[in-house]
Amino acid sequence: MKTRYIRSVAHIPQLSKDEREEISEVEKWFSFTATEYYLTLIDWSDPFDPIRRLIIPDPGEIEMDEGDLDPSGESTYTVAPGLQHKYARTGLLLVSDRCGGLCRYCFRKRLFVAGSEEVFPDVTAGIAYIRKHPEVTNVLLSGGDPLMLPTETLRRIITDIRTIDHVRLIRIGSKMPAYNPMRISEDQGLLNLLREYSLPDRRIYVMSQFTHPREITPQAEEAITALLSAGVMVLNQTPILRGINDSGEVLAELFRKLSFIGVSPYYVFQCRPTHGNHIYAVPLEESYRIFEEARSMVSGIAKRARFVMSHATGKIEIVACTGEYVVMKYHQAADPEEMGKVIVCRRNPSAYWFDDYVTFIDECNLSAVHDGRSTQPIGEAPGADTLSE
Repeated sequence: MKTRYIRSVAHIPQLSKDEREEISEVEKWFSFTATEYYLTLIDWSDPFDPIRRLIIPDPGEIEMDEGDLDPSGESTYTVAPGLQHKYARTGLLLVSDRCGGLCRYCFRKRLFVAGSEEVFPDVTAGIAYIRKHPEVTNVLLSGGDPLMLPTETLRRIITDIRTIDHVRLIRIGSKMPAYNPMRISEDQGLLNLLREYSLPDRRIYVMSQFTHPREITPQAEEAITALLSAGVMVLNQTPILRGINDSGEVLAELFRKLSFIGVSPYYVFQCRPTHGNHIYAVPLEESYRIFEEARSMVSGIAKRARFVMSHATGKIEIVACTGEYVVMKYHQAADPEEMGKVIVCRRNPSAYWFDDYVTFIDECNLSAVHDGRSTQPIGEAPGADTLSE
């Protein structure tokens, strides 16, 4: 089953003439791409259909002049053409500037505008950098979508990475299991490539991006089964999005269906404040409640995701909310000194991003946490905490 790529809403007959004209104004700012297959998942009789909202441009995207094209400061971590090195152990190679569909909430819209120079299909300089940095144990292929590359191009990239002994993991960030699952299930060359290089001690991971449970179709299940059969590990990540998965019931159903087909929920992201994303964003504390409600409805296998923000300074996990405070922790940090750092802020129900919090109650670096073992004799019971007695 092959599917055609559609790159203009003018070619979507289910949209009225007025809708196409209105949406065409959005296309002047933000590109549109979808597959015929993915468009069949839309219930066109429902103007609020979540799959439609995921892929069809919305005039609201250009109603407000706010947001940043690079809200996480990714470009500032570029160390070689196409290579970002933000976290010590991870190298991120931007190898493609094409996607099977352009998510309306995309946080890398800047890659799809004329003049963007962050994507670099020639990975020679990036590979050379990684080879000189033994702290890099995993490489993430991203873009755009690496699975939009020809299989032979992908083979050259993966083969080059596999010549670096200290790189044990290769990750491929892709929404193709949702947008065009046949790209995976019907390309035996791709599956052979993955099987060849996903080894018992050097796995390949596909980071899928299922955002709504209706994306998990029989075709998507077939693609996931093919990946698992090739020895690939599959994890999923998604943002919480207004009108798409912003309810505990919908997110729980997504977690359940992922676990049923052998995909582990990995990250749930706070929607990044990228230009044009405001109509898809949910306030952070509301997102936390939705996330925890979803986790309360599923098994332990299905609740392994973490709720995080990909901030310029690192991946900040939202750990807890109390009546007055929000507790956050650096799950990853650009500054190694901030790894594990805990931050307590006064709650702000209107906050969408870390920068919206202005009242910090407490913070503590991991290095400041006293290790009682350093003074505790082996075998001796710890003394009572007199303050709590």
